[in-house]
Amino acid sequence: QVQLVESGGGLVQAGGSLRLSCTASGRIFRLNTMRWNRQAPGKQRELVASITRDGSTNYLDSVKGRFTISRDNAQSTVYLQMNSLKPEDTAVYSCNVDYVGRSGAGVVWGQGTQVTVSS
Repeated sequence: QVQLVESGGGLVQAGGSLRLSCTASGRIFRLNTMRWNRQAPGKQRELVASITRDGSTNYLDSVKGRFTISRDNAQSTVYLQMNSLKPEDTAVYSCNVDYVGRSGAGVVWGQGTQVTVSS
């Protein structure tokens, strides 16, 4: 089966930086769009950034200019570089990926990683 493993979350002061990683493993033929999402306590989950296989990106307005999504197709990994972090960026961040595998096409989610930004 296809699995995603995330890493890189933690506690950082406002203005600091973190880099999240999400690596896919399993019977994968192709990884298509890869995304980072977040959900803060009491709020709905929101799409933070996405990147297509050819590198086209989109960002949530509130993170534009601060966050950068990138991918390494050879390593089946998507990254989220987060700079100038703000307390309102505190949330559980999770990645999800559109893939094509032995059993066909699907979407898989990671388990999430906590990002906490202190003021």
